[in-house]
Amino acid sequence: MSIVITAATAHLADIEVETVRTDAVQSFVKQETIFVDLTTSEGLTGTGYAYTIGTGGSSVLAMLRDHLLPRLIGQDARRVEGLWQELFSLTRATAVGAITSLALAAVDTALWDLRCKRAGEPLWRLAGGFRQDVPLYDTEGGWLHLSTEDLVKGALDARDKGWSGVKIKVGKEHVSEDVERLRAVREAVGPALHIMTDANQSQTASSALRLAAALEPYAPFWLEEPLPADDVSGHTRLARATSIPVAVGESLYSPLQFRQYLESGAASVVQVDVARVGGITPWLKVAHLAETFNVMVCPHFLMELHISLVAAVPNGRFVEYIPQLRAVTRSELAVDGGRALAPDVPGIGIDWDRDALDDRTVA
Repeated sequence: MSIVITAATAHLADIEVETVRTDAVQSFVKQETIFVDLTTSEGLTGTGYAYTIGTGGSSVLAMLRDHLLPRLIGQDARRVEGLWQELFSLTRATAVGAITSLALAAVDTALWDLRCKRAGEPLWRLAGGFRQDVPLYDTEGGWLHLSTEDLVKGALDARDKGWSGVKIKVGKEHVSEDVERLRAVREAVGPALHIMTDANQSQTASSALRLAAALEPYAPFWLEEPLPADDVSGHTRLARATSIPVAVGESLYSPLQFRQYLESGAASVVQVDVARVGGITPWLKVAHLAETFNVMVCPHFLMELHISLVAAVPNGRFVEYIPQLRAVTRSELAVDGGRALAPDVPGIGIDWDRDALDDRTVA
């Protein structure tokens, strides 16, 4: 018997940022959060979501309402892979691209929420079940506008709490500023704490080489998005020239783009974002692809969802700690000694506060 989708709705809610967040190219203004609710003939409802950091949310909502959601009515909710492919085919005129991938992700995560609820299993187990707890690294103490003193204070606090690493944004006007900030943190925390660095696509081909050479003595755990995300050859040249692992993926929108990076040796760390790649279904494909290249997966943002996915796969290494949903959820991640426990309830593991979401709904 089919499990028919009887209702499919979407709405857009603006969620305030919890703290000022800046990098070399932008500020995180607000989280435009696009929600999809799918209800089945069994009476179950699955909720999925995607996001932008300030613009484009209404365009994703229009894609869903005008094109994707009407196609879901009457479909069998168990056909997660089939429905993803059918909706992707429907949107070929706008794929591969951010708006389409974000819309697909909102639908796909809702379908996975339904799949897990029907099975009575949490996402981390149904998606692979490798382990339940995952180490965290902190990004909130490393934004570009923070002073060197603040960076050191945040890193020491993370170390003392037993966390594995911290991220420091780079891309100041002069490389010497980035070097001084990294040097101060490394001298304060010692060699054991991992320090991730993130340039947010701010570098040119030549400046990325200079930046990597200048940071190398302080042993960054990785250098993230030094160049524009579609510059595969540039990242390949950089990866060959530096001992610092190169991390990419938050701005890639299909598994095939990840394959190009991995085949060329341009990515030592895969940071696939479940919303931007089109959902849980393609996220898992990217993670398994990375495993065949012996490359770790450390996804971008969305810790509330990524904790379960990183726990599911054997090459999941770290989850990025940026809390953003506390204003609209009834529970938080369980964190102990720098490790987070994937939720053990049926579904994707996010307990939404519907009243709080209603208060923030804008469309």
